[in-house]
Amino acid sequence: MTIDENAIEERFVRASGHGGQNVNKVATAVELRFNVRASSLSAEVQDRLIALAGKRVTDEGILLIDSREHRTQAMNREAARARLSALIDAASVRPKKRKPTRPGKAARERRLSEKRHQAATKSVRSRRARDDD
Repeated sequence: MTIDENAIEERFVRASGHGGQNVNKVATAVELRFNVRASSLSAEVQDRLIALAGKRVTDEGILLIDSREHRTQAMNREAARARLSALIDAASVRPKKRKPTRPGKAARERRLSEKRHQAATKSVRSRRARDDD
């Protein structure tokens, strides 16, 4: 699915971790901000995306994705966009409606026979306990 570039805002910040002295000089981490409500996605997909993203969405409907796993800005940018794309793809899938079903005749019979077996086992135990007194 193509992402509307107008709804994406990227900010580059300094990242900790691998990179040696370069870490202190170059802003390689990417903070991607995607305005879900201003995007061209349908309202249904927007709602599912907000639900899927959870705490990563602000009250204004902006999805924040942070990527700082790679040493280069380009790779972090690509990783952040890939995560956004995966989230949108997951939100685009309409969940299946549950069809209520009933257990079959054989399943009911198995359950009841197991109940009878368990009841018989417990009744034997209780008789023994009374006879010992």
